[in-house]
Amino acid sequence: MSITKTLAAACLATGLTAGLASGATCGNTAKGFENWKAAFAGEAKSAGVGQRGLQALASTRYSTATIKADRSQRSFKYSLSKFMQVRGAETIIAQGRKRKARNAAFYQSLERGYGVPAGVLLAIHGMETGFGGFMGDSEVVSAITTLAYDCRRSAFFTPHAIGALKLVDQGAITSGTRGAKHGELGHTQFLPGNALKYGVDGSGDGRVDFYNLADAMASTANFLRKKGWKPGKGYQEGQPNFKVIKQWNAATVYQKAIAIMGARIDG
Repeated sequence: MSITKTLAAACLATGLTAGLASGATCGNTAKGFENWKAAFAGEAKSAGVGQRGLQALASTRYSTATIKADRSQRSFKYSLSKFMQVRGAETIIAQGRKRKARNAAFYQSLERGYGVPAGVLLAIHGMETGFGGFMGDSEVVSAITTLAYDCRRSAFFTPHAIGALKLVDQGAITSGTRGAKHGELGHTQFLPGNALKYGVDGSGDGRVDFYNLADAMASTANFLRKKGWKPGKGYQEGQPNFKVIKQWNAATVYQKAIAIMGARIDG
């Protein structure tokens, strides 16, 4: 899920930040980050973060690369045709069809379980990481805590920072886990708070690992279903499930691209 994703996840903030104090003061440079971490540690502990999560918080570093990326998101301002060209839509469609055919039973099981067709899941997978080809090179916990500290969208990212620390507590990630510049993780780039809430074990090994394809795809299908996906209904613009794609990413051009690519993969 890229970062314009799920402004609807702001509703997640209500659940994850309930009861948090407001003692950690945001900032716009690295200068105040260490003091913010010390204050935020108390808030995180009050929110249920354990010792491993707190240790991960203590080891985080201010990410200038994350701030630079946050200030320069351009592709979502493109026209639909330009966006699809830049993001390699034709390649995603071609590869998505091959992957669906190669692993048909798996995608059929996901559709039976969650009602979400393969095309949508594969379009998201291709769009987010090139089908797992590049899942990011930034430390997830440092990136997401940097954004929680940064004043521009602190309220949005704070629940995801708490989520990341809880994922460390659970052993799902570590302080060194790598993901995207905004702290998204795994094959389909879940923001940490959403990973915590919607992650499921798709492989049957007893744990949720977003860098495992089965877990990531099942979790993505679970997210969409929990957000209101109606099995058997359409997902093109104006159809019932299109609004659910909006829950994955708030950029209109992204939503339209996923709907178009998904239909062509399934077609």
